[in-house]
Amino acid sequence: MFENLSEKLERSFKLLKGEGKITEINVAETLKEVRKALLDADVNYKIAKNFTDEVKKLALGANVLNAVKPGQMMIKIVHDELAKLMGGTMTDIDLKGTPSVILVAGLQGSGKTTFSGKLANHLKSKKGRQPLLVACDVYRPAAVEQLKVLGASIGVPVFFEEGSTDPIAIAKAAVAHAKSKGYNVVIVDTAGRLAVDEAMMKEVTKIKDAIKPQEILFVVDSMTGQDAVNTAKEFNDRLDFSGVVLTKLDGDTRGGAALSIRSIVDKPIKFVSAGEKMESLDVFHPERMADRILGMGDIVSLVERAQEQFDTEEARKLHKKIAKNQFNFNDFLSQISQIKKMGNLKDLAGMIPGMNKMLKNVDIDDDAFKSIEAIIYSMTPAERENPELLNGSRRKRIASGSGTTIPEVNKLLKQFEETRKMMKMMTGGGKNIARMMGNMPRQ
Repeated sequence: MFENLSEKLERSFKLLKGEGKITEINVAETLKEVRKALLDADVNYKIAKNFTDEVKKLALGANVLNAVKPGQMMIKIVHDELAKLMGGTMTDIDLKGTPSVILVAGLQGSGKTTFSGKLANHLKSKKGRQPLLVACDVYRPAAVEQLKVLGASIGVPVFFEEGSTDPIAIAKAAVAHAKSKGYNVVIVDTAGRLAVDEAMMKEVTKIKDAIKPQEILFVVDSMTGQDAVNTAKEFNDRLDFSGVVLTKLDGDTRGGAALSIRSIVDKPIKFVSAGEKMESLDVFHPERMADRILGMGDIVSLVERAQEQFDTEEARKLHKKIAKNQFNFNDFLSQISQIKKMGNLKDLAGMIPGMNKMLKNVDIDDDAFKSIEAIIYSMTPAERENPELLNGSRRKRIASGSGTTIPEVNKLLKQFEETRKMMKMMTGGGKNIARMMGNMPRQ
């Protein structure tokens, strides 16, 4: 996410390295590079110019302490202005109303239907709501079927009318159905087109007038850059939507949409989405996104995702097993499963400060655990429970059953054993850690 922009901004700050103070000359040189980085990221020229003008004013007016290096001061100013450009603070979704009605709009291919499913899952799992998904795309082949599959995967019902070609009537009937059955959130997935056209605008406006939603969320493909911003303006002029959703942030996105859209439509970005997994939806925090753009990671979001997946009681039981050296391959599989639920692995790694640069040309896909899982699933229940049973003949059988090699099996077993020892050492408290440090070879 934003790798190219992050890299170019980092290069621009290097111009201030070694400088004793901020001056008009070195600020101008740095901000020239910052502006170029923003334009290359497909940020609107006027927005990029206004941004760098504001940074320059703040940099030259800042009361810089002697202890603060110019480069660090500039990064702080740019960070704060980036966050401000994207909205400043997080804006939560409005769930007033019984039921709360959310209208989802956007162009075809922007990811509306997938987002509708992710939003339903988010509201169900994190807000304790009972959502109803509504299929109002009566034009795209298999659109209703796609929503039904997504709904089934997260345990959320989907309202549709077989054979109906009237999305306004479907939307009205869905809200009435939700009221009668006790659903407290209605998420209406509308039809899109390959480009903005009058028929689509009239239809979605009529749906809006018919169901009077609390929220109108405009879904935009972040990879389309300035085109996304222009489309957002056209939709906002007609719909006056309440928030923006940026999808496909895991793609080769340059960042222009995220950095420009708030300034153009004056509406907050409420959610960002990456990947196809129903769990991969995040509430948008401008300051955290600014951290990530500047290569500072996003530890807060990483911890929040982990807390959502890791059960406190299970963690307590696991701690006891580790302390008794009883951590086994069943526990290992459980940990892998929870990590995978947290989202795209490269995206997770990018939340750790400095990792984006290290992983720039490294491809981490969601199959990264595939061979490890294959090896573990090729073990018998007794072997998973008692790794000590894994002698040479058993390892040979596991390698054959998992489609891997004996060295690969041996490597996993060695890593597992080292991990188990380290985990036990860490749960033993200060004495064990001191003992471990004392046993380390001296330089």
